[in-house]
Amino acid sequence: MPHRLVSVLIFVSLFLSPVFAIRLFPEKVTENLSFHDGFQFNEAPVYRNGPECQIPVSNNSSSTCASFLVHIAMTLDAKYLRGSMAAIYSVLKHTSCPENVYFHFVASDSNTPNPTELTQIVKSTFPSLPFKVYSFNEGVVKSLISSSIRQALDNPLNYARSYIADIIEPCVNRVIYLDSDIIVVDDIQKLWSIALTGSRVIGAPEYCHSNFKKYFTDEFWFDSKLSMAFEGKRPCYFNTGVMVMDLGRWREGNYKVRIEKWMEVQKEKRIYELGSLPPFLLVFGGDVESIDHRWNQHGLGGHNVVSSCRNLHPGPVSLLHWSGKGKPWARLDAGSPCLVDHLWARYDLHRTHFQRHEQL
Repeated sequence: MPHRLVSVLIFVSLFLSPVFAIRLFPEKVTENLSFHDGFQFNEAPVYRNGPECQIPVSNNSSSTCASFLVHIAMTLDAKYLRGSMAAIYSVLKHTSCPENVYFHFVASDSNTPNPTELTQIVKSTFPSLPFKVYSFNEGVVKSLISSSIRQALDNPLNYARSYIADIIEPCVNRVIYLDSDIIVVDDIQKLWSIALTGSRVIGAPEYCHSNFKKYFTDEFWFDSKLSMAFEGKRPCYFNTGVMVMDLGRWREGNYKVRIEKWMEVQKEKRIYELGSLPPFLLVFGGDVESIDHRWNQHGLGGHNVVSSCRNLHPGPVSLLHWSGKGKPWARLDAGSPCLVDHLWARYDLHRTHFQRHEQL
């Protein structure tokens, strides 16, 4: 069967996924409180728990620690806010217990919209969503960041995932970290239920066919002391945009400091080019709980430097990820979308696009 036909069949099948939650529409489409035309979103349909779910959580500080919650951590900023809203919507649409999903959003303390404004935007778009927006002090990481091959990768917020264990409540010992350029088309409970065996701190889809050496410079590989980081291991590439993280083990092992130490080495010696990813590879490569590839169909944004269209890989898909330079909302607005961008558009709550895609 031709690869393009396979991609189309997968594309169509994603819309036929069963939904076990109960869907309620708002009585009217309401315009979000907006601080700029680019931040106008329409209120999403409300999804209620199915009969098999535990009692839903109320949105207050004490409820954050409830044992039955699925915790999701994401960053929020102006450039990717449209993607974040679509990602949230997709999670709620496809999970069986949407009221038991708690979102932890991390936002810069020095950008616009600020954390308080972002809280209002999210609340008006998802009035029933259990969530909290945390302020991230960019100063803790700015001095450690080295320039990379793409300016967007140098954003301090890209490094916030290394500080999540310190930012959110200590009672939260496990999160799913998600990038803002993803769409979930399966029940997030399935990803949450994956065990991190032994002493593993993170789980993610691994890609062992990828040339792992290309993620580091020759200076790194020729330095025996530095390359010793992988001695006795069989490291594989993994994408940090989708990770299951054991925050209890992270805190105990002080992994934030381990990552920062590699960033300090990078400031002295140029050992990598790809922003916040390589420190994770250095610390966790060879000791990652391998998760099925269906949970990160990544690379849909093309190359890191050039936006290009890519087909879906054959096989089941639970999460689509527009990693790379090209973002679906930008390509749609420019009138040059890729095939998979139309799938993302069905979750787009942005005011200018909502009407044409509201019938999901």
